[in-house]
Amino acid sequence: MSGGGTGGHIFPALSIANEVRRRHPESNILFVGAEGRMEMEKVPAAGYNIVGLPVSGFDRKHLLRNFKVVARLFKSMRLARRVLKDFRPDIAIGVGGYASGPMLKEAQKQGIPTLLQEQNSYAGVTNKLLAAKADCICVAYEGMERFFPQDKIVLTGNPVRRNLLECGASPEQARQAMGVDPDKHTILIIGGSLGARTINNAIIGGLEKIGAAAHDVQVIWQTGKLYDQQCREALGASGVKNVVQMPFISNMDMAYRAADLVVSRAGASSISELQLLGKAAILVPSPNVAEDHQTKNALALVNREAAMMVTDAEAATRLMDTMLDTVTDAARISTLGTNVSAMALRDAAEHIVDEIEKILNR
Repeated sequence: MSGGGTGGHIFPALSIANEVRRRHPESNILFVGAEGRMEMEKVPAAGYNIVGLPVSGFDRKHLLRNFKVVARLFKSMRLARRVLKDFRPDIAIGVGGYASGPMLKEAQKQGIPTLLQEQNSYAGVTNKLLAAKADCICVAYEGMERFFPQDKIVLTGNPVRRNLLECGASPEQARQAMGVDPDKHTILIIGGSLGARTINNAIIGGLEKIGAAAHDVQVIWQTGKLYDQQCREALGASGVKNVVQMPFISNMDMAYRAADLVVSRAGASSISELQLLGKAAILVPSPNVAEDHQTKNALALVNREAAMMVTDAEAATRLMDTMLDTVTDAARISTLGTNVSAMALRDAAEHIVDEIEKILNR
């Protein structure tokens, strides 16, 4: 199982692995990630072994730095060959991200079956390069024949963390668990697993407005570890009491359940979670991603009135007013929640493992 870099790659991979292990407890699963990236911490914490490759992404702004990138790529290819020789897998599964390139390419060279999982509405470079020799490509959006051979595509949806779907708490109970008032309109702000500078700055700039709405609105604010100190200091200096701030939320099931409205980046995993949970959302696509795929992800929802969008460039001026106006608009919240839920593709991990079993049975 190869890929990673962000939670958007790691959590689907873990969901697939968990479903394989549920059906086949005797199975032996090895993850291959990129050294220094978050999968090297998250995967062992979930109970799986992982090998790190020294691979990294191409620097589009500083082309001369790519000499090191190429050197790391060749070293990663050699290490991938060694992993395959030692582990001898029946199948290799790629979920996107740096590490899946060398790992899946070497597997294909050796005739090992490969399955790709593409989370986004605009396919990543790695998966596009691997598609021709893949046995199956599991996707979450229609129209992906623009990128992949049509006869290999299976529409499965994106796997999400199972515990998100199994939360039995009421919104009031979840708010109490998150340390906020059980009776107020609640906004959940998440910038992805690594945080989001633009969203955090927009919240810092609008803390006074949140404080002014304290009689019926409150905010749960995940800042990411990188921005924790800056945001904590700004919140403390503001004196605003209706905001709970934290660097990382471990109990996301409770956080989602507590929220009337979610403010989020438009990563594929986040969108799949919003769809499956039927959550009204304001999406702020990251501009710092390949092919601007987060904007394309967001527009797939906006065009069906299943989410609202504020661009990264507009966040400083529009985000605060938009979220405070929306969270108290019950009709708008209901429409967005109903429409986004209708887009959900359920049981994705199960469908992907069905395809894995078909390949192995062949």
